[in-house]
Amino acid sequence: MEWIYDIKDPLWETLVGSFLLFMAIILITRIVGLRSFAKFTAYDFAFTVAIGSIISSTLTSSTSVVHGAVAIGSLLFLTFIFSYLQRAFKKVSNVISNTPLLLMDGEVILHDNLKHARIEKTQLIAKLREANVLDYKQVRAVVLESTGDISVLHASDESTKFNQELLEDVRKKP
Repeated sequence: MEWIYDIKDPLWETLVGSFLLFMAIILITRIVGLRSFAKFTAYDFAFTVAIGSIISSTLTSSTSVVHGAVAIGSLLFLTFIFSYLQRAFKKVSNVISNTPLLLMDGEVILHDNLKHARIEKTQLIAKLREANVLDYKQVRAVVLESTGDISVLHASDESTKFNQELLEDVRKKP
């Protein structure tokens, strides 16, 4: 029965530690800002995974709650610094962030871009279905975003004006 519950398990410490880490994350996030948990870049994703790992190791190992909170605070501070550097220096942004890639230009599927992004045509079509696209003529553009998400820009009426500014900074070729 020890594999279900061991009397030596520090359950009380885990409960208190969970509460303290939760409060620390709220406090630090309020200071640094909500941007810290946004999903804009690959490093944002890596950061979120790292925070989860720190929380897990703090609550299930001998690492102290203060140690875990300092590690989380350090990572949040680093995201704050990197977001500032991205705004201030375009080269930093280019190194850290993926540039969005056009997958469909109007009703034309850009097969070379799909191949470069390692996306199958069937996956693209699934995204079109999710966006309720009934005909390729409705599609204005499909973009692989820097987050890895796929955005489908479409209209049910072909006469609907499409603002090209929505494709600003989107690569047309890999």
